[in-house]
Amino acid sequence: MDILIAEDDAISRRMLEVTLQRWGHRVLVTADGQSAYETLSRDDAPPLAILDWMMPQLDGLSVCRRLRVNPAKRSLYIILLTARIDKRDIVAGLESGADDYITKPFDREELQARINVGIRMAVLQQEFARRVAELEDALKRVKQLQGLLPICSYCKSIRNDDNYWQRVEEYIGAHSDARFSHGICPKCFETIIKPQLREQGMSTEGL
Repeated sequence: MDILIAEDDAISRRMLEVTLQRWGHRVLVTADGQSAYETLSRDDAPPLAILDWMMPQLDGLSVCRRLRVNPAKRSLYIILLTARIDKRDIVAGLESGADDYITKPFDREELQARINVGIRMAVLQQEFARRVAELEDALKRVKQLQGLLPICSYCKSIRNDDNYWQRVEEYIGAHSDARFSHGICPKCFETIIKPQLREQGMSTEGL
């Protein structure tokens, strides 16, 4: 999993980086809130981020708030990392848009457990986004008949968008998922087919 770290303290940043790499993650490192925000705002941003609360330029809470304004970034999983342990601070962090919270100095097992939760959520979000994209693509391909159709009063052909005339079944087939099987209605059988059979000397009794 690609994970971004935003931590201004060099020692803490390096410890986090090494720990995550040992767990098999690809790590992107930033040292201030502004860089973290700019990186996470990109289309190819990591789906999971660990942000220190106190950082130069932008603190972790400000980064969270700015990212959550963007609908495309609401699925980003954010873990706040801080030395603050007061419940009011935890509430403030979560209300800013963070998904989880871990205190310094971090316990490796706790960090791993919380990251695993974030990974599961990120995978679910990615799968959901993929399904939505597939649905939107399918809806774009759905063809519907609508509006006023110019149809010939005599042969019943329909004029298409390129100003060419098509048989009704050709036009409908090109503008919908409908398919046709051809038959002969009773009226046409009596008025067209039977007279043709008689002209050819064929019996129509029993038909």
